[in-house]
Amino acid sequence: MNSSVDIYDGFYKDKIVLVTGHTGFKGSWLCIWLLEMGAKVIGLGLDPYTERDNFVLAGLSSKVTDIRGDIRDQALVKKVMKDYQPDIVFHLAAQPLVRLSYDIPVETYEVNVMGTIHVLEAIRTCASVKVGVMITTDKCYENKEQIWGYRENEAMGGHDPYSSSKGAAEIAIASWRNSFFNPAHYKQHGKSIASARAGNVIGGGDWAKDRIIPDCIKAIESGQTIEIRSPKAVRPWQHVLEPLSGYLLLASKMWHEPTKYCEGWNFGPNADSIATVWDVATEVVKCYGKGELKDTSNKHDLHEAKLLMLDISKAKWQLGWDTKFTFNQAIAETAKWYRKYTDTNVFELVKSSLIVFQEIRS
Repeated sequence: MNSSVDIYDGFYKDKIVLVTGHTGFKGSWLCIWLLEMGAKVIGLGLDPYTERDNFVLAGLSSKVTDIRGDIRDQALVKKVMKDYQPDIVFHLAAQPLVRLSYDIPVETYEVNVMGTIHVLEAIRTCASVKVGVMITTDKCYENKEQIWGYRENEAMGGHDPYSSSKGAAEIAIASWRNSFFNPAHYKQHGKSIASARAGNVIGGGDWAKDRIIPDCIKAIESGQTIEIRSPKAVRPWQHVLEPLSGYLLLASKMWHEPTKYCEGWNFGPNADSIATVWDVATEVVKCYGKGELKDTSNKHDLHEAKLLMLDISKAKWQLGWDTKFTFNQAIAETAKWYRKYTDTNVFELVKSSLIVFQEIRS
């Protein structure tokens, strides 16, 4: 166990933790952190997106129990829970892209809504699970393009298929909590279920299409101009370790006080990390050391929210959670991964960011 990255007082040591979507960007970072804290990690997810993904380059397939499968397969999800008897479940598996959801709306709903329900049902039938943290998104809220952040008790919604599917997933999570995991009946079911909503997450090893950081890096590596389609869109940018620290803290709190924390939680950045897409790309170029930008916005493009922010007061005051990286530090740590991934041990590269994060927090 690496004590330098364990900010949870040994809580995760020897815990059996199931991570759905473990091969993905956020999932792979979560797995590395859990491994460094001594957890026994079980992963259920699809094949990695590319051979350059953080999961692949960090060699995680040999470090976790690596199960490849689709959360739309209810029997498989239940079998994995039954076979490995996890203590804690972090559900991250999803179809996570807004623009892709316009091309595959039905699959987006199947994965994000029914997949989530399959995980909830598997938790319900698995006696070992005490805590389930279901990860959705800031886009689950009915977005009114308001200038203040959304609070956890505001209406779910979503214009595009991705956002609305996540709003629907939140409604399903709340329904299962009320119906089967009600805190008033905790002694009967013994489970605590919460949902976690994060803003736009950045960090090394993400190569997904139509995301600003991967788009920047792909263009830089190929010697092309970085084309920015929504330069004025405002987003709450945060390094991947920020929301993960929230998920890990939340799960530990739920374990010790299961009826107090089983609800929805926002994990977003502070106001000084809210910036336009153009500002993010500009900082990436600066930290990476090269690259040129071009505005390619088109008023006829598919709808994407131009403004979306979270109110994180609840997590700050009730969990004692807060962000630590500044906007510039988040971009710098992200750019560091992309500068070094071709000639550095990527598992150690991620650990170096974990250590920086811990040093800032302490």
